[in-house]
Amino acid sequence: MAQVMIFSIISAIAGIIIGFFAFKIIGKKAIETANAEAERIVDIATRTAESIQKEAELELKNREINMKRDLEREFSRETREKRVEIGKLEKRVVQREKKVDDLLSKLENKELALETKTTDLEDLKIDLEEKHKKILVELENISKMTQDEAKDVLLSNVEKDLTYEISVKIKDFEEKMRDESHRKSREILSYAMQKIAVDCVNESTVTVVSLPSDEMKGRIIGREGRNIRALESLTGVNIIIDDTPEAVVLSSFNSFKREIARQTLERLVSDGRIHPARIEETFKKVSEEMEEELRRLGEDAAVELGLIGLNKKIYPYIGRLKFRTSYGQNILEHSLEVAKIAAGMAAEIGADVKLAKRGGLLHDIGKSIDQETEGTHVQIGVDLLKKLGERPEVINCVEAHHGDVPFNSVESVLVQTADAVSASRPGARYENIEAYIKRIEKLEEISLSFEGVEKTYALQAGREIRVIVEPGKISDDELPKFSRDIAKKIENEMDYPGEIKVVILRETKAIDYAR
Repeated sequence: MAQVMIFSIISAIAGIIIGFFAFKIIGKKAIETANAEAERIVDIATRTAESIQKEAELELKNREINMKRDLEREFSRETREKRVEIGKLEKRVVQREKKVDDLLSKLENKELALETKTTDLEDLKIDLEEKHKKILVELENISKMTQDEAKDVLLSNVEKDLTYEISVKIKDFEEKMRDESHRKSREILSYAMQKIAVDCVNESTVTVVSLPSDEMKGRIIGREGRNIRALESLTGVNIIIDDTPEAVVLSSFNSFKREIARQTLERLVSDGRIHPARIEETFKKVSEEMEEELRRLGEDAAVELGLIGLNKKIYPYIGRLKFRTSYGQNILEHSLEVAKIAAGMAAEIGADVKLAKRGGLLHDIGKSIDQETEGTHVQIGVDLLKKLGERPEVINCVEAHHGDVPFNSVESVLVQTADAVSASRPGARYENIEAYIKRIEKLEEISLSFEGVEKTYALQAGREIRVIVEPGKISDDELPKFSRDIAKKIENEMDYPGEIKVVILRETKAIDYAR
């Protein structure tokens, strides 16, 4: 049994060994066969690739040959066309050269002809000059005068003949232009003034505050007068408490301060609590509200005129003009009126309407603070507008409206004219009749004090004085100095608003009769 098993094992091992060698031999043959097949395939692929490459090279050569043939054919065609064009251009150039040669030949011939004519003209000119000299010599011998003397006589005679005609024409033209300008200016002013209607306010320096009872007067005065002293100190207004029943009078030349004092006192009276602390609190509150009211008034004025772009800081100053008067004329209403008149005239003559409105509204802006600032209202207004960055042309409207500086635009002239119209129209300003009469009499008295004055007439509410002089004592050359002397004396001896125009009239008459 054991022998059988050993034999089986040996047989199995022998089988395995024999199988291994057999498999190795078979695998080797298979590998050799595969290698041979691979070599064959590679050889076939190589030959195929070479064949394809040769075919591609042949194709490229054929294409190259065809492209060269096409290019040569195209180049040959273009070359022929270019040659044809060049031939045509050469023909044109030859033709133009021929024309140029012909023109040059003609010009040379004309130049020769002109030189010949110039020579003839020079000879003719010399001949004429000689004849002219001979004629002049003969004329001088005949007239017994030289050429210059004869010329002076001729010009003198012509001048005498034409002087009268020229003077008549100049006079007619001046009268025509004067009449036309007066008519046109009246038409423009009338049209501009028709657009406005502004009420006048009489000037006042006092305000009356009504009280519920006379008992309130004592409370306003306070213990030992402390309440009334506090009110007067804060507001800067004199408070007059007299026998007038149920009323207190506020007195001040500053309308703005009077208005603040009035509102403060009315609120204290309505509240009933009157003591220094309450007075100060109420005054502060009213002052703040008034500043807002001033700004609103300024904005309303700008909106009424359709002005945009104004510096917002200027509105309170415009609003303060409502509490400022001049000869009873409210300055805010006056400024609005001036702006509308100036704008109307600007529209008629084609000037800048917006600039005229702006200059008219701001021309008296200095009067809003002239009671608290040193200087004329014109200079104060100019300084204020410069500080607020206003345009130079608007500043000139303010600076020139009383003639302090020259005008730099037609709108400045229109603002000055509108200011004069607004101030001098009937009912625009209020003045005490006695003071008005005295001012007129003083104006005429100053004018009559000069030697050679025959009569004087004060016109336009004292804004113009016309002086008629005796022609035998005052000559035309002396009139400018004479008017200046009168104006200087008026400046030194009188107080007046604005300016006074001095007009000197001298008339010389010559009368004769033709019989």
